[in-house]
Amino acid sequence: MDQTPSIDAARRGDRQAQGRLLRELQDPWFRLCMSLLGDAEKARDAVQETALRFLKALPSYRGASTLMTWSMGIAINVVREMRRSKRHASTDDERLAAPLAERGPLPPEQAMKAESREIVRELLTQLPERQQEAVVLRFFEELSVEQTATVMDCAEGTVKATIHQALRSLKKKMEQLI
Repeated sequence: MDQTPSIDAARRGDRQAQGRLLRELQDPWFRLCMSLLGDAEKARDAVQETALRFLKALPSYRGASTLMTWSMGIAINVVREMRRSKRHASTDDERLAAPLAERGPLPPEQAMKAESREIVRELLTQLPERQQEAVVLRFFEELSVEQTATVMDCAEGTVKATIHQALRSLKKKMEQLI
């Protein structure tokens, strides 16, 4: 789908075009914010703030990267600010998803997958923020190294090194669990 007419109309202030873009972008923003914040309410707050900043900054969008990549950069900045904010500060325990027992019974195969995801999410919260961001963008959101670098506002080599460090740390942490 070619978004150019929608982007151009949205940049000119067309509310319907802006609404279409927001609807297309809100799910990826939520996944990213949820992965990094670990709390649905905080993720919704981050998405709302991202949407406001996106609309405000949209006239300055020049198309050097995709709209998705550009907007993910806005979302990352919102998450970073929320993490620094005392009113959104949280401990690692608060950031973890609800325990499996609270979700109700699952078929065995789904329970194993859910437990594995929960373990990965828990280990991810133990990484430094930049490593978390790189892993989430690269593997959860499936952005390329180039796109991840654009979102994180750093060099591609930095992304590669950060991911390498993160994966090495995650591997060590997983080995300790076994």
